[in-house]
Amino acid sequence: MNLFRGLRPLRSPSAFRDLFSGVVLAAMDIPQVLGYTKIAGMPIVTGLYSLLLPLVAFAAFGSSRYLVVAADSATAAIFAGGMAGLSTPAEARYVALAGAVALFTGVILLLARLLRLGFIADFLSRTVLVGFLAGVGVQVGTSVLSEMVGIPVTSPRPIVKVYQIIQGLNHAHLPTVGLSASILIFALVLRKFLPKVPAALIAVVASIAASAQFDFASRGIATIGPVTGGLPHFGLSGLLSLTSMSWSQIEVLIPVSASCAIMILTQSAATSRVYAARHHQEVNENIDLFGLAAANAAAALSGGFVVNGSPTQTAMMEDAGGQSQLAQVATAAVVALVLLFFTHPLQYLPTAVLGVLVFMVALRLIDLKALRDIRSESPQEYALAITTAAVVLLVGVEQGIILAMVVSLLRIVQHSYHPHSGVLLADGSGAWRLVPVAPHLVTEPGLVLYRFGANLFYANAGRFLEEVTNVVQPLPSPVRWVVVDAEAITHVDYSAARVVIELKKNLAQAGIQLAFARLPWDLRAEFDRHHLTEVIGPTMLFSHIHDAVTAYNQFPAPSPQSLVPSP
Repeated sequence: MNLFRGLRPLRSPSAFRDLFSGVVLAAMDIPQVLGYTKIAGMPIVTGLYSLLLPLVAFAAFGSSRYLVVAADSATAAIFAGGMAGLSTPAEARYVALAGAVALFTGVILLLARLLRLGFIADFLSRTVLVGFLAGVGVQVGTSVLSEMVGIPVTSPRPIVKVYQIIQGLNHAHLPTVGLSASILIFALVLRKFLPKVPAALIAVVASIAASAQFDFASRGIATIGPVTGGLPHFGLSGLLSLTSMSWSQIEVLIPVSASCAIMILTQSAATSRVYAARHHQEVNENIDLFGLAAANAAAALSGGFVVNGSPTQTAMMEDAGGQSQLAQVATAAVVALVLLFFTHPLQYLPTAVLGVLVFMVALRLIDLKALRDIRSESPQEYALAITTAAVVLLVGVEQGIILAMVVSLLRIVQHSYHPHSGVLLADGSGAWRLVPVAPHLVTEPGLVLYRFGANLFYANAGRFLEEVTNVVQPLPSPVRWVVVDAEAITHVDYSAARVVIELKKNLAQAGIQLAFARLPWDLRAEFDRHHLTEVIGPTMLFSHIHDAVTAYNQFPAPSPQSLVPSP
């Protein structure tokens, strides 16, 4: 096994740069993962665990030199949404459930690696992914509003939470509101004018120092309290408590794990591709799947929760100057030092500040520019994005990811079922333009060049038959030849082949020749296998459109009697 391929070869100048970048990444990333931990409902220290062994595991088994695999907002929200009602957040049983989900997710990713299913990442369209993440962003943002204003809420539903907060505004805790507002304004201003300055780190350090100095807890400003120090215990001890679960309870974890795996597949593949292309490197998605499986297994066995290839943390690593997985290994080493010696100050961190960090993450998830672009360029796709976001908000995150996958697949089916097709007409400049099928529409007298823009299979074969039949109506027809431009057809299945044979028979009875032009080389083999070459005739299969037009012009003109269809 080729280990640490995303780290090698090691050279002194680049190695020192990556080590320094890893230290910078740790300083910027630790406050972020604390926010992701809050989203997941896990103990604060487990966020640090996600920056320890999972980083090393992916560095060892993955192929991407840039991808940072750690706690992530999307998968944290999917996990928290799926666990709602199963256990109380942050309790021992909840932590065990988190480990189980991470382990199941790792198993699913491993199966995807063994079956070479990395291509599944291509089946979640950008449109619905933008809508899904927008819905997650609104849900995550509303989940921390109560902590930012000091108003308790009881409902898990985002819309009800907002309503309860509005109802309780008269009881808002003013010091908490003031702290949240000041931290939020500070972070937004820095992000706008000094984006490379680690605003989250500054906010966390400053608020911890102020909380310890002025005793925020005694003034009614809630803090996160004591944080367990030391390295995580590696093993199955936490997961063994799940042996008492019934199969019906375990069944609940499977769809949550599958939803996490789909998000990991999609987000990690998209992120690694972007950075590989930007830096002219190769990335193997199936090898990365093994690395992602190993990272989630490491998270499960070290008391953490599901981890993902994070686009924001990967961007932070690149901005810090890192160019290999050595930077991620250095980040893990810094986090280990924090766990051993520096967890005590975290107990003074106000929960309102942690809420602001989560709120900032939620704002990044809502890509308003992308939504505006989708609305202006494709209103139908915009409606799909908004629908996906609404499902996430009103039904749940897990149902939202399922809808996103189903909608993406249905769009693929729709494009295949309803492809661009029509009659080719010369525009006078030597080029062809495609015109929708209509009776009496011909390319030139007696000739119809018909283009079908998708593979021909059982679902769209009826449409193909209907359109070709339509171009020769009414009978008796002046059309003598119908030539199908097959450039976009790379596959014909058995059912579609039977339809083509029936079409050939019907056209022949009407005195009309059926031909195909621009057949791809692999389609000719399928024509032979389905006996289409024999039925249509080898002489009626042309390599180019102009060859078909030339053959038509050389074809003997029919006698008037031949235009009358046979009874």
